[in-house]
Amino acid sequence: MPDMSAHLALTQLVPFAAEELDKNKVTPGVLGFVVFAALALAVWLLMKSMNRHMGRVSFEEAPDPTATPDTPSAAPAPK
Repeated sequence: MPDMSAHLALTQLVPFAAEELDKNKVTPGVLGFVVFAALALAVWLLMKSMNRHMGRVSFEEAPDPTATPDTPSAAPAPK
């Protein structure tokens, strides 16, 4: 069974909070901060993972096995 003193404290504090609450002002509150922090953490972890995976990629091109060493790689100039 829940503690009755906690229930009593909540029922006593809620009216005080309602008097100070400005109904024309909307704020994200604690839940908004938690969601934003979770999204920021997820993006940070994804970026860290992407950097690790990009570090494993080799960008060096292998030479074309069908090309001969004396043939130019550029197209011939138009006449």
